[in-house]
Amino acid sequence: MLRLAEGIDRAIGAALRPLLFAGMAALIVSITLQVVTRVFFTAFGWTEEVARFLLVWLTFLGSVYAWHEHRHIAVTVLVERLPDAARRAATIVALVLALAFLLSLAWVGYEYMSIQSFQKSAAMRLPMSYVYAIIPVSALLMAWFCLSDLLRAILAGKTPEFAEPAE
Repeated sequence: MLRLAEGIDRAIGAALRPLLFAGMAALIVSITLQVVTRVFFTAFGWTEEVARFLLVWLTFLGSVYAWHEHRHIAVTVLVERLPDAARRAATIVALVLALAFLLSLAWVGYEYMSIQSFQKSAAMRLPMSYVYAIIPVSALLMAWFCLSDLLRAILAGKTPEFAEPAE
Protein backbone atom coordinates (compact mmCIF):
# COMPACT_ATOMS: atom_id res chain seq x y z
CA MET A 1 0.00 0.00 0.00
CA LEU A 2 2.82 2.39 0.87
CA ARG A 3 4.58 1.59 -2.38
CA LEU A 4 1.45 2.48 -4.34
CA ALA A 5 1.02 5.75 -2.39
CA GLU A 6 4.65 6.68 -3.00
CA GLY A 7 4.27 5.95 -6.71
CA ILE A 8 1.20 8.18 -6.92
CA ASP A 9 3.06 10.87 -4.94
CA ARG A 10 5.95 10.79 -7.41
CA ALA A 11 3.59 10.88 -10.41
CA ILE A 12 1.69 13.90 -9.08
CA GLY A 13 4.95 15.67 -8.21
CA ALA A 14 6.37 14.90 -11.64
CA ALA A 15 3.27 16.37 -13.28
CA LEU A 16 3.22 19.48 -11.08
CA ARG A 17 6.77 20.60 -11.75
CA PRO A 18 6.46 21.17 -15.54
CA LEU A 19 2.93 22.51 -15.06
CA LEU A 20 4.24 25.14 -12.65
CA PHE A 21 7.10 25.94 -15.01
CA ALA A 22 4.74 26.37 -17.97
CA GLY A 23 2.40 28.48 -15.85
CA MET A 24 5.23 30.78 -14.78
CA ALA A 25 6.38 31.10 -18.39
CA ALA A 26 2.83 31.95 -19.48
CA LEU A 27 2.57 34.50 -16.65
CA ILE A 28 5.80 36.17 -17.76
CA VAL A 29 4.64 36.26 -21.38
CA SER A 30 1.24 37.67 -20.40
CA ILE A 31 2.70 40.42 -18.22
CA THR A 32 5.36 41.29 -20.79
CA LEU A 33 2.73 41.48 -23.52
CA GLN A 34 0.60 43.68 -21.29
CA VAL A 35 3.45 46.11 -20.58
CA VAL A 36 4.63 46.27 -24.19
CA THR A 37 1.16 46.80 -25.63
CA ARG A 38 0.31 49.38 -22.98
CA VAL A 39 3.46 51.42 -23.67
CA PHE A 40 3.65 51.16 -27.46
CA PHE A 41 0.13 50.27 -28.63
CA THR A 42 -3.36 49.92 -27.26
CA ALA A 43 -3.31 47.51 -24.31
CA PHE A 44 -4.98 44.13 -24.67
CA GLY A 45 -7.69 43.89 -22.02
CA TRP A 46 -7.39 40.16 -21.60
CA THR A 47 -3.70 40.08 -20.56
CA GLU A 48 -4.43 41.48 -17.11
CA GLU A 49 -7.10 38.82 -16.54
CA VAL A 50 -4.87 36.03 -17.77
CA ALA A 51 -2.08 37.20 -15.46
CA ARG A 52 -4.44 37.41 -12.47
CA PHE A 53 -5.97 33.98 -13.07
CA LEU A 54 -2.56 32.39 -13.68
CA LEU A 55 -1.26 33.91 -10.45
CA VAL A 56 -4.18 32.42 -8.52
CA TRP A 57 -3.71 28.98 -10.05
CA LEU A 58 0.08 29.09 -9.61
CA THR A 59 -0.29 30.06 -5.95
CA PHE A 60 -2.55 27.11 -5.21
CA LEU A 61 -0.55 24.62 -7.31
CA GLY A 62 2.69 25.92 -5.80
CA SER A 63 1.22 25.22 -2.38
CA VAL A 64 0.48 21.65 -3.45
CA TYR A 65 4.03 21.24 -4.74
CA ALA A 66 5.39 22.72 -1.50
CA TRP A 67 3.46 20.08 0.46
CA HIS A 68 4.86 17.38 -1.81
CA GLU A 69 8.40 18.61 -1.17
CA HIS A 70 7.73 19.24 2.56
CA ARG A 71 8.61 22.89 2.10
CA HIS A 72 5.71 24.48 3.98
CA ILE A 73 6.57 26.48 7.06
CA ALA A 74 6.75 24.19 10.07
CA VAL A 75 7.47 25.15 13.64
CA THR A 76 9.22 22.01 14.85
CA VAL A 77 11.17 23.30 17.85
CA LEU A 78 8.82 21.67 20.38
CA VAL A 79 8.11 18.50 18.44
CA GLU A 80 11.82 17.84 17.86
CA ARG A 81 12.39 17.77 21.63
CA LEU A 82 9.78 15.08 22.23
CA PRO A 83 10.66 11.41 22.54
CA ASP A 84 10.17 9.39 19.35
CA ALA A 85 6.77 7.93 20.30
CA ALA A 86 5.38 11.32 21.36
CA ARG A 87 6.82 12.97 18.23
CA ARG A 88 5.12 10.36 16.06
CA ALA A 89 1.81 10.82 17.93
CA ALA A 90 1.99 14.61 17.58
CA THR A 91 2.71 14.25 13.87
CA ILE A 92 -0.24 11.90 13.41
CA VAL A 93 -2.58 14.29 15.24
CA ALA A 94 -1.33 17.22 13.15
CA LEU A 95 -1.79 15.26 9.92
CA VAL A 96 -5.32 14.18 10.89
CA LEU A 97 -6.24 17.80 11.64
CA ALA A 98 -4.69 18.97 8.38
CA LEU A 99 -6.54 16.25 6.45
CA ALA A 100 -9.85 17.29 8.02
CA PHE A 101 -9.18 20.92 7.12
CA LEU A 102 -8.18 20.10 3.54
CA LEU A 103 -11.23 17.92 2.93
CA SER A 104 -13.43 20.69 4.34
CA LEU A 105 -11.70 23.20 2.07
CA ALA A 106 -12.29 20.94 -0.93
CA TRP A 107 -16.00 20.70 -0.08
CA VAL A 108 -16.44 24.43 0.49
CA GLY A 109 -14.38 25.22 -2.61
CA TYR A 110 -16.55 22.92 -4.71
CA GLU A 111 -19.72 24.55 -3.39
CA TYR A 112 -18.31 28.02 -4.06
CA MET A 113 -17.27 27.00 -7.55
CA SER A 114 -20.79 25.69 -8.20
CA ILE A 115 -22.45 28.83 -6.86
CA GLN A 116 -20.29 31.06 -9.06
CA SER A 117 -20.76 28.98 -12.22
CA PHE A 118 -23.05 31.61 -13.79
CA GLN A 119 -20.49 34.40 -13.39
CA LYS A 120 -18.20 35.26 -16.32
CA SER A 121 -14.92 37.15 -16.29
CA ALA A 122 -15.03 40.73 -17.57
CA ALA A 123 -12.62 40.63 -20.50
CA MET A 124 -12.49 37.04 -21.70
CA ARG A 125 -16.02 36.00 -20.68
CA LEU A 126 -14.51 32.87 -19.14
CA PRO A 127 -16.77 31.07 -16.64
CA MET A 128 -15.41 31.93 -13.20
CA SER A 129 -15.98 28.35 -12.10
CA TYR A 130 -12.81 27.55 -14.11
CA VAL A 131 -10.86 29.96 -11.95
CA TYR A 132 -12.42 28.80 -8.69
CA ALA A 133 -11.92 25.13 -9.61
CA ILE A 134 -8.37 25.34 -8.31
CA ILE A 135 -9.65 25.52 -4.72
CA PRO A 136 -11.11 22.00 -4.55
CA VAL A 137 -8.48 20.59 -6.92
CA SER A 138 -5.53 21.84 -4.87
CA ALA A 139 -7.21 20.94 -1.57
CA LEU A 140 -7.78 17.37 -2.78
CA LEU A 141 -4.20 17.06 -4.04
CA MET A 142 -2.85 18.33 -0.71
CA ALA A 143 -5.26 16.00 1.10
CA TRP A 144 -3.78 13.13 -0.90
CA PHE A 145 -0.24 14.09 0.13
CA CYS A 146 -1.42 14.50 3.71
CA LEU A 147 -3.04 11.06 3.66
CA SER A 148 0.11 9.60 2.17
CA ASP A 149 2.21 11.17 4.95
CA LEU A 150 -0.31 9.88 7.49
CA LEU A 151 -0.10 6.35 6.12
CA ARG A 152 3.71 6.47 6.28
CA ALA A 153 3.55 7.75 9.87
CA ILE A 154 1.10 5.05 10.97
CA LEU A 155 2.25 2.03 8.97
CA ALA A 156 5.99 2.64 8.63
CA GLY A 157 6.66 4.97 11.56
CA LYS A 158 8.19 7.57 9.23
CA THR A 159 7.35 11.19 9.92
CA PRO A 160 7.75 13.83 7.20
CA GLU A 161 11.21 15.37 7.01
CA PHE A 162 10.91 19.11 6.61
CA ALA A 163 13.50 20.92 4.59
CA GLU A 164 16.01 23.01 6.47
CA PRO A 165 15.67 26.75 5.88
CA ALA A 166 18.16 28.34 3.54
CA GLU A 167 20.87 30.40 5.20
